[in-house]
Amino acid sequence: MSGLKEVRIRIASVKSTEQITSAMKMVAASKLRRAQNAILKLRPYAAKLREIMQHLSSSADDSDESKFTEVRKENRILLIIITSNRGLCGAFNSNIIKLAVDRIHHAFDAQNRNHNVDLITIGRKGTEYFRKRKYNVIESWDGIFDALTFEVVAPKASLLMKLFTDKKYDRIELIYNQFKNAAVQRQLVEQYLPLVPETPHENPKKPVGLKKVEADYIFEPDKETILHELIPKSLRIQLFKALLDSYASEMGARMTAMHQATENARQLLKDLKISYNKARQNQITREIIEIVSGAEALNG
Repeated sequence: MSGLKEVRIRIASVKSTEQITSAMKMVAASKLRRAQNAILKLRPYAAKLREIMQHLSSSADDSDESKFTEVRKENRILLIIITSNRGLCGAFNSNIIKLAVDRIHHAFDAQNRNHNVDLITIGRKGTEYFRKRKYNVIESWDGIFDALTFEVVAPKASLLMKLFTDKKYDRIELIYNQFKNAAVQRQLVEQYLPLVPETPHENPKKPVGLKKVEADYIFEPDKETILHELIPKSLRIQLFKALLDSYASEMGARMTAMHQATENARQLLKDLKISYNKARQNQITREIIEIVSGAEALNG
């Protein structure tokens, strides 16, 4: 009897888990739809803005090079690591953390790794991991996903630009999940500053820069004015797009993880019901045998 009771308790527990994971899947799917629409609408604008940046960069001379394209000796490096505030999204956070650790420990030399690499974490999962292991986390912007709007992101991008132009950092990189579809996210290291015209790397562990483009344009009013207005705007859009990509990827990863968890719960529930029915059938058979044996003993 105790065995049947234990199985009934497990069945009730698994049913409750199934309901929770199913509800979380539906919530994630709803949020994914909105996040996917947002990133897909932003991408064409960001791509066109990036294309204009490529044209300007390709035709710029060394004499009129912007302060945002200044390549310096990399004495101090800043990594922006974007994870999530919540778990239950599969390998979404662990993949980014692994890529960031690999970037810190293998892409930079020992001197930079130990003293000159600072981190800004976005998302509590990344913040907890890197603070616990005593990495140089200078700031945590964990609340940015509570109200993910361009107005919230723009001041953060302005701060990064100021850190670079004030020469506090010689290189700034973004490490985040790029949204492909609900089941697939691409881990990406993207060079944020300086803006250097270069061909993007296929290897996700290497930073993506600007592609060299041959173009011949007449600039109005002049190239310097356009660069002065366009580059800060492009950098704000770039950071906002990375955060939207990461948020959409998080929702897709959570929906996929909760779908798998729901299916696993249903399979486990099916197995438990079979076990319960077998145990109940054995108990009934045993009781019948005891009754028949007792009746035979009385008749004998």
